[in-house]
Amino acid sequence: MFLFRRKSTVHPKLQDIDVREARRRQTAGALLLDVREDDEWAAGHADGARHMPLGHIGASQKDLPRDCEILLICRSGRRSAQAAQLLRKAGHSAVNVGGGMQAWTQAGLPAGG
Repeated sequence: MFLFRRKSTVHPKLQDIDVREARRRQTAGALLLDVREDDEWAAGHADGARHMPLGHIGASQKDLPRDCEILLICRSGRRSAQAAQLLRKAGHSAVNVGGGMQAWTQAGLPAGG
């Protein structure tokens, strides 16, 4: 298990963080952004996360803060890696949460629905 950063298996130039580091950063003020679809979000999501499906990132990224880090999460880490790439290209500080909600749940981190 990695603690801080490793190269993404989805996008080699992107760095992933693990779920425990994501939770630590979220608690410190980073925005945890869940990019899954509405039905996935409704079935359960990380406590304190904000929801914005991947398909809405392009049109809605102007509504995202530029003064804090954005942590992207999905089910497994693939869609969130795409979202992180899009946001980084738009000038946001964005990081992918490797393993996504599957890893979040397995780690026993706070989640609700």
